[in-house]
Amino acid sequence: MTPSQQPPSAGARSLTGQEPLFIVLNTGSGRGDAQTLQDTVRRILDEAGRRYELIPVEDPSRLVESARAAVRRAQEEQGVVIAAGGDGTLNAVAGTVLGQGVPFGILPQGTFNYFGRSYGISQDTETALRGFLQGQPRPVQVGQLNGRLFLVNASLGLYPQLLEDREAYKQKYGRSRLVALWSGLVTLLRAPRQLSLMLDYEGKARTLRSPTLVVGNNKLQLEHVGIPSEELGHGRLIAMAARPVGTLALYGLLLRGLASRLGDAEHVVSFAFDRLTVGVRGRRRVKVAMDGEISWMDTPLEFKVAAERLPLVVPADPQYLDRS
Repeated sequence: MTPSQQPPSAGARSLTGQEPLFIVLNTGSGRGDAQTLQDTVRRILDEAGRRYELIPVEDPSRLVESARAAVRRAQEEQGVVIAAGGDGTLNAVAGTVLGQGVPFGILPQGTFNYFGRSYGISQDTETALRGFLQGQPRPVQVGQLNGRLFLVNASLGLYPQLLEDREAYKQKYGRSRLVALWSGLVTLLRAPRQLSLMLDYEGKARTLRSPTLVVGNNKLQLEHVGIPSEELGHGRLIAMAARPVGTLALYGLLLRGLASRLGDAEHVVSFAFDRLTVGVRGRRRVKVAMDGEISWMDTPLEFKVAAERLPLVVPADPQYLDRS
């Protein structure tokens, strides 16, 4: 059974197709021209006779403020909040929507679109929006790191550095998967710093030296790199870490990931959990990444499944499902 075929939970409000839409659109994120995106949204919704309000956000620091305003309007008018932008935009708006009793839609504009593709939501704006108009909310598991939501993954160590370098390369050479791969190869040339991690989960305590720790909440991404994901989505998340290795071995792990065989690598550790506490020896604060957005957090770090599920609107009509 696909996510779009699963029945809505008791807490998810069914849509009538008449609800007003409040669309938070990050004009500085995504793959293409923000004006083209807005024009496409206006054309489709005008044709459908749907009432909507576009909320363009030029300054990323005002994204959460704009999302909160959209949530208030949606609560007052029994409407839906939609996020249009890259992974960081989807994350910020979803974090504002979670627990507010408001259905949530997305128009993904990121490079990989793991979150949208997992639920049949196309990266093509017109297809995604037409699918939304035919969709219904379904409960979606999300993770939390120190109380902040993540949709796809959260990490510390080498992985945030890879993301920072990737963003710098994208700014210089454009957004593409080839640019993302090349930036990763360059980053691995620098000897990664090893972290001394103290892990506590499900009554177990262990220490681990690793250049990075990644916690995943997305079956599609885990399957793409070859990490077992059977327990994901049942109130559990998946943690992945690499044991201390040199640059050449890291390149080998990268190649295994590209071949969907990372789970077979002897230097990779992975396990499922519902709550994980991570201490970092000698660090009171560490750099973390959540859905591609970098920030600093105090330690210890607590990863867990959010108590509430996100009421994501997914396409009901197979013609609008993402086939990529």
